[in-house]
Amino acid sequence: MLTYQHFHKMTDETGILQFSRLDQPDPYSGHTLDDNARALILSIFMEEGQGLASKYLAFMDRCQQEDGSWSNLFIKGRYSSLINSEDSIGRALLALSIGNSRSNWEDIKNWCRDLLQLNLPRSVTFTSPRAIAYTLLALAIGNAVKKVHTMTAMAEYLLKFYKNSKRAGWYWFEDYMTYCNGILPQSMIAVYEITGEKRYLKAGLETLNFLNDTLFRDGYLNIIGNRGWYHRGKAIPVFDQQPVDAASTAFACYQAYTITAKSEYLELARKAHAWYFGANIHGLSLYNENSGGCYDALTPSGVNLNQGAEAVLSLLLTDRLINTATNAAGSAIG
Repeated sequence: MLTYQHFHKMTDETGILQFSRLDQPDPYSGHTLDDNARALILSIFMEEGQGLASKYLAFMDRCQQEDGSWSNLFIKGRYSSLINSEDSIGRALLALSIGNSRSNWEDIKNWCRDLLQLNLPRSVTFTSPRAIAYTLLALAIGNAVKKVHTMTAMAEYLLKFYKNSKRAGWYWFEDYMTYCNGILPQSMIAVYEITGEKRYLKAGLETLNFLNDTLFRDGYLNIIGNRGWYHRGKAIPVFDQQPVDAASTAFACYQAYTITAKSEYLELARKAHAWYFGANIHGLSLYNENSGGCYDALTPSGVNLNQGAEAVLSLLLTDRLINTATNAAGSAIG
C-alpha cells in the first residue's frame, strides 16, 4: 500500500508544486497546468479528494487568461507563457473530461464541464500529435456522441501522421519516439471503442505492439531516454528514463486489454507498473518508502533523487490503475 504523504506535501494553498529538492517541495519552482491536471485526476478517485479536486480545479481555472489562452506556468506570482504547449492543454482537457464523467461530487462535475466546454473548441486547431491524442481520449471518456464528427476528424488527422511515417520495420506516428508515447496508440484504440471504426483499432494495436517491442526488448520496461530520444535508424538512448513514460505505457496497454481481452496486454501493464519498484535496467526502486515520493528519473549512475510532482503523480496514477485492474480480474475469476 503506497503512502500519499509526498503528494499531499507537494500541495500548497495554490495547487501542486512543480519540483522538489530531494524530498522537499520547492516553492520557487512554481505550479503548472499539466501537473495540476494530473493531480485533479488522482483526487477525483480519492475517497476524501473533494477539497483537493477543488483546489486543483481552481488553479486550472485561474490559468485561463483573458485572451483565451491557457498559461501552463504560474511562478513568482505571475502566469507565464514560457512553457506553454498544446500538450499541456490536451492533458488539461483529459483531466476535465474525467472529472465531468467520473466525479461523484456535483460541484466538481459541473466545474469540469464548464471549463471543458469553454476550452474544447480550441482543440480543433491542435497540430501536436500528443495534444490531439489527449483530446481524443478526453472525447472518448466523455462518450461524446454529439462530437463524433470532431472526434473522427481529429482521429483522421492522427491517422495521417501514421500513414506518412509508417515504413517496413517502423510502425509509428512520427520518425522518432519521444515522451508519453503510449497516449498515441491508446487514443486510437479509445476512438475505436466509440466509433466502431476498425481502421483506428488496427492502427492503435499496430503502433502499440511496435512500441511494446521497443520498450520491453529486454523482458522488462526499458524506457526511451530523453538524452536525444529515439530516431528511426539510430540507437535507442537508454537515459534518462522518466516515470511519466511508465505510466503512459501502462495505461495504453490496459486500454488494449479492455478492448481485446488479451492477457498479454494486462501483463505488460503490470510490467510497466513494476518498473517503479525495481524491474528496470538498474534494478532500483524509484519509490521512496520514507517520503512516499517517486524519484524523478533513472540516470546512468542510478536515480535522480529529486521527487517532483510529475513523478509521484505518475506512480500513484499507475498504481491505482493496476490495483483496479487486479481487483476487477479477481472479481471476474470469483
